Amino acid sequence: MQISRFSDIAKGFPVIFFDSYGVLRNHNGLIPGAIECVERIRAQGVHIRVLTNNAARSPASAAARLEYYGLPGIPAEEIITSGATTRHFLEQKIRSGKIAYLGTADAAEYIIGAGLEAVPITEVDFDKLDEIKGIAFLDDEGYDFNKDINLTINLLRRRLVPVVVANTDLLYPVDKENVALATGSVARLAEYVLGRQFAKFGKPASQMFQMGLDSVAQVFPEVSPRDILMVGDTLHTDILGGNSFGVSTALVLSGNTRADSVEMEIRTSGIIPDFLCQNIGE
Repeated sequence: MQISRFSDIAKGFPVIFFDSYGVLRNHNGLIPGAIECVERIRAQGVHIRVLTNNAARSPASAAARLEYYGLPGIPAEEIITSGATTRHFLEQKIRSGKIAYLGTADAAEYIIGAGLEAVPITEVDFDKLDEIKGIAFLDDEGYDFNKDINLTINLLRRRLVPVVVANTDLLYPVDKENVALATGSVARLAEYVLGRQFAKFGKPASQMFQMGLDSVAQVFPEVSPRDILMVGDTLHTDILGGNSFGVSTALVLSGNTRADSVEMEIRTSGIIPDFLCQNIGE
């Protein structure tokens, strides 16, 4: 695919959805030119939303994190997290009780926000499993990878309850060359071992895109998917989700997808972005 300048592509869209990690920032900090990009498209009247599969932080915390890295001006109401879609599911499906979770205490706020009691998997009383009404895979951190995953598997073998996965990412970058297993990989392992299917949220699922669309519609009522450009660094989440939802997609090479392998990844996956860019700073 031909590489295009992001500044040229962005001119054609009144709404832009950005992924966060790999698009606005990466392991080095802010993507060079990210501040100027956001300021420029805001000056053009473009509506911005950040769609992130990071369920470890609330929208307010995610906004503060971007400001910490040097990108102010993206308020919490413009950030859609996979945790928010998970909370919505819990509110609708589970009326009361305890939810056992893998993740950080911050991520557990999505459970608490749904009016439920959040219990770290290490604190579950296996003699009172009837108290557990659901299980949530929330985050990549906050638990012992070996011990707590085994606890989760054994809990699920004994208790048939809804299981939600707040982050479907399989990998996350830890530096320029290396990656680590993300929540989605852990959940897939549990599904395979148990022969079960969990409820999954975050990109590529449609809920986040719909929440983003609904959010923009509050200030731009006539918005439709054809008005939106989804900008992401990962084919199987950002681009597949955007394509499936019917929005235009731009793959950037500043995060998970590397320039030396992008053509092969597109060809072998069959997931084709509408545009290919080096980064949003160009």
